[in-house]
Amino acid sequence: MRKLIVTTMVSLDGVLQAPGGPEEDPTGAFPFGGWSFHYWGEPPRSMQGLDGKDRELVLGRRTYEIFEAYWPYQAADNPVAQNLNAARKHVASRTLTGALQWNNSVLLRGDVVAAVDALKSQPGLDLQVIGSGNLVQTLHAASLIDEYNVWTFPVVLGRGKRLFEAGARAAALRLVSSEASASGIVMSTYVPAGDIPKGSFVQGPPSAKEIERRAKVSREGR
Repeated sequence: MRKLIVTTMVSLDGVLQAPGGPEEDPTGAFPFGGWSFHYWGEPPRSMQGLDGKDRELVLGRRTYEIFEAYWPYQAADNPVAQNLNAARKHVASRTLTGALQWNNSVLLRGDVVAAVDALKSQPGLDLQVIGSGNLVQTLHAASLIDEYNVWTFPVVLGRGKRLFEAGARAAALRLVSSEASASGIVMSTYVPAGDIPKGSFVQGPPSAKEIERRAKVSREGR
């Protein structure tokens, strides 16, 4: 079974909306489009996955439309454009119909979870999700993601679409690698690690003050 890999850029408070430019996704009057731009120097890690090389792409509708309007119009000798234009692209959308115009792009038919699960079971290249926040949340809820590459930028945005919105499925992740760029981008790779393990730093019976505190918290939470 091939892997489903997610790569996304987020702010310190988890916002992934419009990192590339003001017109990328202004939904909700988002005022910070292009927030990642000034932190890009030479990235400390391979762009594998983001450049489309040796991967098939799985994209949400918004990300697909952003890419479709940009990459086919770049210079013919641009290696990233070459890879992304040539890569097989699977698009999740409730609104797009018929044949897609960007080369080698197809719509995922029916339920997106079932469609992506079927893709994973087929032979071929690993599957790469770029951006596509709504799709990532859906696939995370279905436990279909095998690897999370999260690039955290040193900004706090305070508003915008987040990688994991309220109500996301609770899950533990295991950090397998992490690296920081000179500009402060922290590039981390996680894999699923089952349920969240729980414990307590409190040892022995609680003090009378702790019992009183717990009772107060319980009353306030009603």
